[in-house]
Amino acid sequence: MKRIAVIGSFVVDLMARTPHLPVPGETVKGSFFRMGPGGKGYNQAVAAAKAGGNVFFSTKTGTDSFADILSDSMKDSGISDSLVFHDKDNGTGIALISVDEVTSQNEIVVVSGACGTITEEEVNQMFQHLDGVAYLLIQLEINLDAIEMIIERAYSRGIRIILNPAPVQPVSDEILSRLYAITPNEVEAQILSSIAYDQPSDCCRIADYFMARGVQNAVITLGSSGVYAKTEEEERFLSNYKDIAVVDTTGAGDAFSGGLLTALGKGYDFMDAVEYANVVSNLSVTRIGTSPAMPSAAEIDDFIRTHKG
Repeated sequence: MKRIAVIGSFVVDLMARTPHLPVPGETVKGSFFRMGPGGKGYNQAVAAAKAGGNVFFSTKTGTDSFADILSDSMKDSGISDSLVFHDKDNGTGIALISVDEVTSQNEIVVVSGACGTITEEEVNQMFQHLDGVAYLLIQLEINLDAIEMIIERAYSRGIRIILNPAPVQPVSDEILSRLYAITPNEVEAQILSSIAYDQPSDCCRIADYFMARGVQNAVITLGSSGVYAKTEEEERFLSNYKDIAVVDTTGAGDAFSGGLLTALGKGYDFMDAVEYANVVSNLSVTRIGTSPAMPSAAEIDDFIRTHKG
């Protein structure tokens, strides 16, 4: 098992389920509320850890009561909190999540808070603990200057970098040229490449856009349509599993990225790792929530045995 790392955001999820998602100016009476740990970075770290990965995780919180939610959750997930930084001037980030209880689709507003203020000194401290890490997963939910520093330093050390480009924002060709893999969803892929996704064959054109800029492997998650992946040698479409009862899609993309990271850490080749990550993603949508919905290694292995003999 190789060492793997996630550097990214932590926010507290404030999630409500509603009969339908509100339109501008509309108030909708919700049917359910839950508060818990979230943020794309933390969700992906939990997904990787619960899938059996040896995960290093670093983030930044405020010094408020929401920071205690991270501390308690990390203990439950078996992830060390030794490199969680704290900001006295900015609160812990939050995410306001509305989930349509009929369609399971969601709307999310993220306020990054402290995890949007990671400094160069804190990045230096992170990299004092990254010796022996083979794969690093990062997102775009922390401040961009920190992301750029992290990617450059990881690349210079020979660490393979996976970027989940969410929330979507412009990504330079220089950053793309450093990436082992990129894992956007279909909306993010269209925005980053300026190539419309109208049919499955468009995935190849979008993947080629990334790979022409130096990305070694491209994955596009397609929601209910499954996953597309391309390497230098092959491309593959993976469908979702038909016997999955979808309850909440909120953390599906994070489950996929975390599952991909763990599979690579376990030594899977890239396409096999994508298949493993697709199972993790499919299982995550059968439960309510983000990090609490991530499946365990035993659940993943049982599902694979059941569906693939």
